[in-house]
Amino acid sequence: MLARFPITALQIDQVVAAFYRRIRVHPVLGPVFLGHVGTDHDSWQAHEAKIAAFWRNAILMERAYNGNPMQTHMQAGNVMADHFTPWLALFDQVLSEELPAETADSFSALAHRIGRGLRMGVEDVHKPAGAVPML
Repeated sequence: MLARFPITALQIDQVVAAFYRRIRVHPVLGPVFLGHVGTDHDSWQAHEAKIAAFWRNAILMERAYNGNPMQTHMQAGNVMADHFTPWLALFDQVLSEELPAETADSFSALAHRIGRGLRMGVEDVHKPAGAVPML
């Protein structure tokens, strides 16, 4: 199967590494990620490898990722819908710095589509019991 858009596995790895360097020091998102990933180097390497596999699966169709991002985000407890706006802004910034413009635009569109879905899931999990779900 062909990739969704032209990008290499190495470029995906570079984007993920650059993004998480910034996440770790982000005033809002950093504490959320640190609470789940931890502070040691090995934990971050494992997390970045898993996320890079997610993106390679989503873009390059590698089928190397094994996980459920929706479930993970919904069960995290401290991931809130309003975290997705700064997350996507930071991701877009990294994409524009690390990739050619056309590739960055395609990657961004996919990230925003996935982000919208995750945001809706997180919004629903934080609604009071019996509230109407987001559709």
